[in-house]
Amino acid sequence: MRYALLVYYDPNADISAEERSRRAAGLESVPMRLRALGARIDGLDAGLRLQPPTTAVTVRCWDGGDVMVSPGPAATAREQLAACFVVGCPDAEAAVEAATRIPAAWYGSVEVRPVVDEPAQLRPAFRPTAGGAELAAATAPAAS
Repeated sequence: MRYALLVYYDPNADISAEERSRRAAGLESVPMRLRALGARIDGLDAGLRLQPPTTAVTVRCWDGGDVMVSPGPAATAREQLAACFVVGCPDAEAAVEAATRIPAAWYGSVEVRPVVDEPAQLRPAFRPTAGGAELAAATAPAAS
């Protein structure tokens, strides 16, 4: 089964440059730590490390075509999403064990959430466009 390990931390925490460097090095070592545990890492070997929440925008839209774009992350919690790893583990207990290998769990938190398994041909895909990106549903190849 696949699990998303969602890494959260407090971007406003008052920490030294030395501690910030230690945390960055710890995050860089996560793929190695997860592989040592036997977890399969899906997609990018290093996971997805996100820019700070200050770089985010939140998009909301309604059926009538109204679109609202607001600066900042969708959640206004003290801890913000910082990175995401998708790992293959035999069960939830193994996924929790994998989460303990992420150093951010020692000073922030790591949410473990099962991933819905969908056939690859039904997974949505983002395609870049001149004005940004569009979401296009991938479809199965036509039968011959």
